[in-house]
Amino acid sequence: MAELWWIYSKPVPADSRELWTLFLQCSCITAVIGGLFYNWMFASLEYSWHLSVAMAIPFSLLLLLTLFLVHPARCVFSMIMPTLGTKQGRKLLFSTCIMIAVVNITPNIISNIKTILQVIQCICKSSSDSLLNSTALLEKVSWEFGDAVQEATHSIYKPMNGHFRFSLLQNSSLIYQKMHLAGEKISREFLSVEVLVKDSVRVANRLAAGFFMLYLCFESSWYLKNYLTNLSFDNFYITKKLECLAMDRRAAHLLVGSSKKLIRPTGLKLSREEVVLCLVQAMLVTVALMLMLVLVAMDHFAFSVADTAVRKAAQFSAVPVTLSIKYKAEIGIMPFLYKLFWRPSEALLLRDFNRTYHHHLIFSSARCRISPPRPPNPSVLLVVGLLFCILYGSVFLEPFARRLCRGIAASFFQGREEKRVLHLYRRLARRH
Repeated sequence: MAELWWIYSKPVPADSRELWTLFLQCSCITAVIGGLFYNWMFASLEYSWHLSVAMAIPFSLLLLLTLFLVHPARCVFSMIMPTLGTKQGRKLLFSTCIMIAVVNITPNIISNIKTILQVIQCICKSSSDSLLNSTALLEKVSWEFGDAVQEATHSIYKPMNGHFRFSLLQNSSLIYQKMHLAGEKISREFLSVEVLVKDSVRVANRLAAGFFMLYLCFESSWYLKNYLTNLSFDNFYITKKLECLAMDRRAAHLLVGSSKKLIRPTGLKLSREEVVLCLVQAMLVTVALMLMLVLVAMDHFAFSVADTAVRKAAQFSAVPVTLSIKYKAEIGIMPFLYKLFWRPSEALLLRDFNRTYHHHLIFSSARCRISPPRPPNPSVLLVVGLLFCILYGSVFLEPFARRLCRGIAASFFQGREEKRVLHLYRRLARRH
């Protein structure tokens, strides 16, 4: 492995064996990266497989030529891998989490809201149907009552008409049609909102992912540029070369006296600046986690409400309605004479009507088409949770990722690393 890395990091191969070894290494790396690039475009960014293949093949060929012919490009590409453990890699993971949430959680919430609206529509339709049927009962009652009023004992006291007329039954089909059109309009609006949200987030995620990938390459290039041009940039490590230089010049005490400011690149010790940076980045990840948990909680809440609405609507029993009519008609016989003699008046009973009618109001019907509520997908929650675990891990691994970037740059440019070690030694000597 050390020999393969030595061949990979050399500016120019020494012989044909090293040349073919370097070409084989670049080919293997290109094949793996090309496959990952295709999967990223097709599965994560949701491009068509034709476009993904058309982009992956030229990208792989260009990457192969660049890695094989350009020595600094191999260094930048090698530093991209540990740079994924820094904030730029976290941005890519954030965009992936957002895409997963929008593609899987948001449609689930919208579907459960549509289920709730279907339950409300079913209740409105069934209750209105039941109320319209109650008008038929009222019409029956009115005709029976009118007939009873008409059947007086004396035709001289017979009223002209005692019937009521109801015209609501003629408009039931119109009411059903309007309710159906309203439900279809709501469904179309929800569908258009869902499509708009998906398309908008898909386009935004593609733009953000492309920008983050370009910025990832830019950050690696920027690190290499500062490494090659600035001797003080990221130069506070006790490396083996620095220890050997101090031992040769009998100045090992410089490293002991500066142990609070210098750290070993292979150790677990973090500087104060690195600790503060980790805490700040951990707070930002926590804020993003809270926002994602709010979205997940909305998904569970919408499912709970939809499931409760469907179950309760199915349990609605018919509400009994009782209509009781008591009617008594009588005629007083010469009431003024009885008043003169202070005697109670006598009445002639014409008709006594006492009937009870029963009806049931139905608020839910089995004929209603209600889509079942969609529970939250546990696999989506598992993937999002795993990604956030990686995000938290990358926060505390970021200092070590930067150290790995420095080690990669030092292995590719060993002459520059010797100048940096000498510069750090002289700075420590002047400070001492």
